[in-house]
Amino acid sequence: MSTIVIDARESGTTTGRYMDKLIEYLYKIQPPYEFIILTKMHRTEYFAHLTPNFKVLLSPFKEFTLDEQLGFKKQLDQLKPDLVHFTMVQQPVLYRGKTVTTMQDLTGIRFKNPDKNPIVYTIKQQVYKQVNKWAAHKSAAIITPSNFVKKDIVNFTHIKPTKVTVTHEAADRITVPAEPLKKLAGGKPFIMYVGRPTPHKNLERLIEAFTKLQVLYPDLKLVLAGKSDPNYKRIKQSVSDRDIKNVIFTGFISEGSLRWLYEHCAAYIFPSLSEGFGLPGLEAMVHGAPVVSSRATCLPEVYGDAAHYFNPLDVDDIVKAVNDVLTDEKLRQRLIAAGLVQAKKYSWQRMAEQTLAVYGKSLS
Repeated sequence: MSTIVIDARESGTTTGRYMDKLIEYLYKIQPPYEFIILTKMHRTEYFAHLTPNFKVLLSPFKEFTLDEQLGFKKQLDQLKPDLVHFTMVQQPVLYRGKTVTTMQDLTGIRFKNPDKNPIVYTIKQQVYKQVNKWAAHKSAAIITPSNFVKKDIVNFTHIKPTKVTVTHEAADRITVPAEPLKKLAGGKPFIMYVGRPTPHKNLERLIEAFTKLQVLYPDLKLVLAGKSDPNYKRIKQSVSDRDIKNVIFTGFISEGSLRWLYEHCAAYIFPSLSEGFGLPGLEAMVHGAPVVSSRATCLPEVYGDAAHYFNPLDVDDIVKAVNDVLTDEKLRQRLIAAGLVQAKKYSWQRMAEQTLAVYGKSLS
């Protein structure tokens, strides 16, 4: 029986949702392989409970570090697996075993992060470009979450398209009870975004558009949900300095609170400049939220006709698109109905089955 190692060191994060769901559904399929899950301390118990027949081992090696290049490589060499699935690009460049790599997108090589030291970040970004090219050529197969990313990676790395398999992700309905947010008590209408605040998420333009919407809707609120970090703190300070009212930063929220936001928002806004799949918008659709989205990168591919689109570089176009949904009830109801249909087109089970096929082909 072949042994497959899955790198799940990012489990439990926003990025890690993909690997968590992959492992969960691979376990349900019960394929004819021995699986070893490598993860960090705080997720070992999670996987031990979720996949009791898979071996779960501690792998404390932080991404983009010398420890990853040396310590993680040593761990893999000692395990001697038949195949390693790196569920993210970062991996030991000197590891010589057979590998499959999931490449979520190329956003990291195209956008700066003001939270980081600019000189150090620029150097790391150049290294990251080479790691992407190296991983694409070295891996037996590449997995991407959308056709857009597949084409982008083929153009960037010059690998053959036949080497890349697209396995669309999916969105599940949150099953825990909805938990209202006290900050939104009173029933005032709100639009929302959930996720990271890095520059490619384009939150500055969303906030600028919101200031214009406030002229039309003085009671409207903008909810920005996501774990506080230096980027969120910077944006929050800017909102405070400009005295922009009705912008609510929730910080980290529970699954129940997220469900409540999706179910009660006037619209979910996704202003991103670059995505590999755009999972939050699909999650919003599952919960009956009308989605107003950027038409950048993969988003039209994933959302189809179930979103109302805008140019993410044009603040006035963002204003117009959001206003369309707030004023046109027929459009709003069409988006809600189309979103529920669109979300059903995607399946974690199918994603796991497609990944399993990639394993089989790579091992043969």
